[in-house]
Amino acid sequence: MSRVIPFLLHHGYLVIFASILLEFMGAPISSIPLLLAGGALMGLKRLSAPWFVSVAVLACLIADTTWYRLGQRRGYSILKLLCRISLEPDSCVRRTQDRFARQGGRAMVVAKFVPGLGTAAAPLAGLLRMRLPRFLAWDVLGSLLWVGSYTLAGYLFSPQLDHVGIYAARLGAGLVILLVAGLSLYIGWKYRQRRRFLRDLRIARISPEELFGKIQAGESVFVVDLRASVAFEAEPERVPRAVHILPEEIDERHQEIPRDRDIVLYCT
Repeated sequence: MSRVIPFLLHHGYLVIFASILLEFMGAPISSIPLLLAGGALMGLKRLSAPWFVSVAVLACLIADTTWYRLGQRRGYSILKLLCRISLEPDSCVRRTQDRFARQGGRAMVVAKFVPGLGTAAAPLAGLLRMRLPRFLAWDVLGSLLWVGSYTLAGYLFSPQLDHVGIYAARLGAGLVILLVAGLSLYIGWKYRQRRRFLRDLRIARISPEELFGKIQAGESVFVVDLRASVAFEAEPERVPRAVHILPEEIDERHQEIPRDRDIVLYCT
């Protein structure tokens, strides 16, 4: 924090605006250190709290509204594009859809605190044709909560944060190496998990073309559509004769699935 605070003082509100805008447009950066430092400077009367919070929320709104419009115009492809670049692309779409199915627009209040959800919430709102005034109302509330939480933490714990910054400065390049090594190990572990999952999945996988051929040939294949409710509403088309069952309904509706035929499951 000892280096972040002077930097923020020198460059002012433009820094926090640019940082948050880039972060929520998809850049691999975090604005949390700047929010914490901004909160500390508010406590010292070196920054205006109304201006700082307003600029930060404005950056959130610009980025989120851009993704909202892209979700409206490009549909499901935008959501899948955002989730594909996350560390957990196989579960990102499902988690986001499930949260919206349970909470609707209220999911946007906590979206920025939840990995994956924060990335995909705005385009999903556009995909589901949420009205713009309703979207903006929920997004303003969520952005205020996110910005306010970290700036308030910086305001309350500014002495402790400054001590952490001093210790970090003493470590110098060693801290950078340690952080990079830890991040690399985590990404490597997640990548290995993903490759293992895909390898196991490939064993029992059937392509759309193969399934279409079986249906055309009259083979007795039972198809289960496992898409989340919001995905089904956004793209109601389904494989011919497929039965739509939500994953959480499997225990209740398992008797609808025959035991004497090949079963094909799909979720996207």
